Amino acid sequence: MENMIEKANILIEALPYIRKFRGKEIVIKYGGAAMESEAMRKHILSDLVFMNYVGMRPILVHGGGPAISRAMKERGITPHFINGHRVTDKEAIQVVAETLANINKEIVHEISQMGARAIGLSGYHNEVLNVVKRMDQGQDVGYVGDISSVNIMPIKELTEFNIIPVIYPLGIDENNEMYNINGDSACAKIAVAVGAQKLMVLTGIAGIMRDLNDPDTLLSTVRLKDVEMLKEKKIISGGMLPKVTACVDALNGGVKKAHIIDGRLKHSLLLEIFTDQGIGTEMIRDE
Repeated sequence: MENMIEKANILIEALPYIRKFRGKEIVIKYGGAAMESEAMRKHILSDLVFMNYVGMRPILVHGGGPAISRAMKERGITPHFINGHRVTDKEAIQVVAETLANINKEIVHEISQMGARAIGLSGYHNEVLNVVKRMDQGQDVGYVGDISSVNIMPIKELTEFNIIPVIYPLGIDENNEMYNINGDSACAKIAVAVGAQKLMVLTGIAGIMRDLNDPDTLLSTVRLKDVEMLKEKKIISGGMLPKVTACVDALNGGVKKAHIIDGRLKHSLLLEIFTDQGIGTEMIRDE
C-alpha cells in the first residue's frame, strides 16, 4: 500500500507540469552515446511517448555522429579536417544523408511500436532547414552549412495533430544543394522558430560540472551572464561548448528554459520535466 501511495504522490507532483506544458512544444536534441545504447534509447523514446500522451508536443532532433564515422570508414573515406572541422565532400555528404535517414527510420519505427505516432523529417528533403554554405576562416569545408531560416510548417502540421516530428539535420540552400548541419545548432534554431517552451539537450555526462571527475560539482543552474566566465575557466570546454552555445542561442531567441541533461540516466526526460528538483544543468536568462 505504501508503494502505491508513493506512486500516487509522484503523479500528483507531475500534475502542475503536465498542466503547464500541455499543448506546448518541447525540443529534444538526441545523439552521441545515448543513441548507441539500446537500453538508453528505449528509456528516452518511452519518455517521449509519455510526453506525447499527456498532451505535450515533443519535437525530436537527432544526429548520428558515431554511425556516420563507421559508415565512412566502411566505405574507405579518409576524414579530412580544416581547423578541427570535418570537410564534407560530395561523396561524404551522401554517406551522411543515407546514415541519418536510416537512423531516422529506426527511431520512427520504435516510437510507433510504443504506441505514439511519429513521422520523420529531413531538413533537406522536407525543406525545413534553409542554409548558407559555411566557410571556415576563408577556407572551403565542403557541404557544411549554417542555418539561415527554419520552415516550421512541416513541423507544425505534425505537432498540431499530436504527431511527433523526428528531424535529422540536413539543410538545403538556394541552389537545392544538400548540406550537413551541426545537430546542436539545428535544435536551437528549431526551438526558437517554433516558440518552444523548453530545449533539452541530452549528453553523456551529468551536466555542466566544475570537475568532470566529481558529480558533486554539478552546476544545477547557469545564467547567461556567467557563461563566458565558465568558458574562461575551462569549466565549459570541449564537447560541451556546442551544447552550451545551442542553449544560449535558444534562450536569446526567446525559448524560456534550456537544459543539459544526462541521457544515460533512466527516464532522464521525465525526471527533468515532471519533478520539482529536476536533473542536470538548467540554463536561464539573467532576469
